[in-house]
Amino acid sequence: MNFNWNLVIDFGLISFGMLLATLIRSRVRFFQRYLIPNALTAGFILLPFYNFAAPYFGIESTRLGELVYHLLSISFIAMTLRSSVPTGKKGDHRILATSMAVLSQFGIQALTGLLFTFALFKTVMPGLFPSFGFLLPLGFVQGPGQAYAIGQGWEAFGFAGAGSVGLTFAAIGFIFASFGGVFLINYGIRHKWLKPEFLAGLDTTSVKSGVFPPDRERPVAATMSTESEAIDTMTYHFAFVMFVYLLSYLLLHGITMLLSLAGPLGHDLAVNLWGINFIFSALTAIVVKLVIRRAGINHTIDNKTLTRISGIAVDTMVAAAIAAISLVVVKEYWWPILLLSLIAGSITLVTVPWFCSRIFTDHQFHRTLMIFGVSTGTLPTGLALLRVIDPEFETPVASDYMYASGLTFVFAIPFILSINLPVYSVTTGNPVYFWAAVGVSAIYAILVFIVFILIAKKRAFMKKSKVWLDE
Repeated sequence: MNFNWNLVIDFGLISFGMLLATLIRSRVRFFQRYLIPNALTAGFILLPFYNFAAPYFGIESTRLGELVYHLLSISFIAMTLRSSVPTGKKGDHRILATSMAVLSQFGIQALTGLLFTFALFKTVMPGLFPSFGFLLPLGFVQGPGQAYAIGQGWEAFGFAGAGSVGLTFAAIGFIFASFGGVFLINYGIRHKWLKPEFLAGLDTTSVKSGVFPPDRERPVAATMSTESEAIDTMTYHFAFVMFVYLLSYLLLHGITMLLSLAGPLGHDLAVNLWGINFIFSALTAIVVKLVIRRAGINHTIDNKTLTRISGIAVDTMVAAAIAAISLVVVKEYWWPILLLSLIAGSITLVTVPWFCSRIFTDHQFHRTLMIFGVSTGTLPTGLALLRVIDPEFETPVASDYMYASGLTFVFAIPFILSINLPVYSVTTGNPVYFWAAVGVSAIYAILVFIVFILIAKKRAFMKKSKVWLDE
């Protein structure tokens, strides 16, 4: 019988890569020393297969891009549905501060990318598409799903292979998040940025190898909230997650229909909104969470089970995103991609600890790792780095980020609207549109810095020459 096996084949190949990566990490000291996530290793294992061998078997890497897009939203939903951890105190502005920390990188990276593009355009690469630099924040801050979706839209305007270029920026971001994150963890430990109670579990054999030894008592991964005779707990939670995803699709579809009535500008905005579908997924999950609480059934939701579902989505997404990169397309842009990524990654490595250690007053190092991860590889790598020092997300850092994502979306609307401005500079032949995009990015960086001063107050410029301000 002629059934479609595409999804099974892709998941099977990713699973093989995950298992092989797990074996490698458990045996090879290099991977243990740098705490390289297995999903990252799996992606690079599968990368040459999907580029050179898969086409002979009729397997297309573009399918992985679609998988990445959906898994990002699923991971957001699972984390948002979790019960919030009581934290902080009134007036600590931690949600707003989290949003500002993320938006700061929107502005800095977009400004860096666009100015870098202009410099190349005027010197050694006169034919470079003006939107090239925008793929940096799309790949680093917004992630592979958004970089792929929006990049594909630009291909219709003449930016050949933009989707794969976006995925490449996202993959390099994952590498920065992994090695840069491990550097931050080790550097932070040496300089006592992390409180002693969080250090105990880091130097264990299981953390380094990635697997628990046979003689160690293993932690509980999840707890039952339903009777298995009626419905399995994992089934119940997965049903909640996928139902929320369906609702978010219907919501975004309705918004698209309304915006399309506003003409070409509304249509362009609608296209870009689909690229950040994960934000609408998180917002929908927040509403469903309120309904669950009002209905008095929130006791049936288990945080640990949702964490496991999110973990599956995150690990699979990271591996798929890297495997989906087209090396043939990227070959044309390899050196500007690499150079821009090195510049932006280095800036992020310095600015995130400086910003987070001053604007936050609790769990500073946890929040730094989370923000650094989402500023280089988005939510998956942010959660992966956070899991190193907070395996079960017992701190409020992950929950705060989920709530902040809705606020970030509202603040990011002008940024979203500006994404296509460099494209208009091509279609109209008017460079003013490009410089308008540069101006929007600069305004974001300035406004975020102003809010930073208002929140951090006297902490804002304490020991300003130092990367880290101790609690």
